[in-house]
Amino acid sequence: MKVEIEDTYAEAFDGLYFRVMVTADDEETLRRAAEDATATPSIVIGRIEGGIERYLDRNETPDGRLGVILQFWAGLDKSKSLDEIISKFYREFSYRIRQDILVKPFTAVFDSCLNPIGKVDAMERIGHCGDGYEWIEKKYGREMIIVPIMVPDFKIERYLGYGCGVIGGNFWYMCRTKRAVIEAGRRALEAIRKIGGVVTPFDICSAGSKAETKYPQIGPTTNHPYCPSLKRKLQEESKVPEDVNYIPEIVINGVTLDAVKEAMKAGIEAASEVNGVVRISAGNYGGKLGDHKIFLREMFP
Repeated sequence: MKVEIEDTYAEAFDGLYFRVMVTADDEETLRRAAEDATATPSIVIGRIEGGIERYLDRNETPDGRLGVILQFWAGLDKSKSLDEIISKFYREFSYRIRQDILVKPFTAVFDSCLNPIGKVDAMERIGHCGDGYEWIEKKYGREMIIVPIMVPDFKIERYLGYGCGVIGGNFWYMCRTKRAVIEAGRRALEAIRKIGGVVTPFDICSAGSKAETKYPQIGPTTNHPYCPSLKRKLQEESKVPEDVNYIPEIVINGVTLDAVKEAMKAGIEAASEVNGVVRISAGNYGGKLGDHKIFLREMFP
């Protein structure tokens, strides 16, 4: 490794995920559906977040069309029952399907959950978009709901599994130059996409946050000790290294802790090859909040 890896860790959390496959007739529609459905909001504001895992060839999908694997994630709140969490998660997830995928022409949704711990009935919050005219067919070896719409017709597998995984794995790649921010981020994301079972919900993220805030009504706020533009103002409180002008973050959610670790390592290796990247670090909360500590130097003994 050409760059310094700080002796620190990423603090990650247990989370719940839906993992679905979306198919469409053409690439443009598929990409619009995938990108729209996985856009904001996010877990840090009490909603859910999504990401694109990978695109699929026609021979990888049940209906022989172009496809994409999407993940949608929710946090676990230890003060609430699993039933309460799943109820809210399913409601939020259904909005993404109904507003961003169902409305795209000739789309279909299939369950692709790995190791599900439970399932929801898509009829309840998605199938009934047919206003009682929806029906069930056995297609592609699956039980599919057919939702009649004005460009016939939307199809979704009736039972969608949800599983337990890890959210918030992350690393920071500290840069001297603006070019390094984009180039290293691009290479890191390309490397991460080769790892199965993970998504990067924010891709290159320019706004890492902290838990403590002066404005709790808006949720997490800027991680001010790591803001290069505040270095002179904060003086000794600033933690920005002397040779660093930019600190982008890549956040990784994955279906297993091992998948998140593998993706972090691949992303760090790729980012570190770019001239202008001078240091690797990670975001944490002092070990006070997360369920997992992922130590950076353990990846590169």
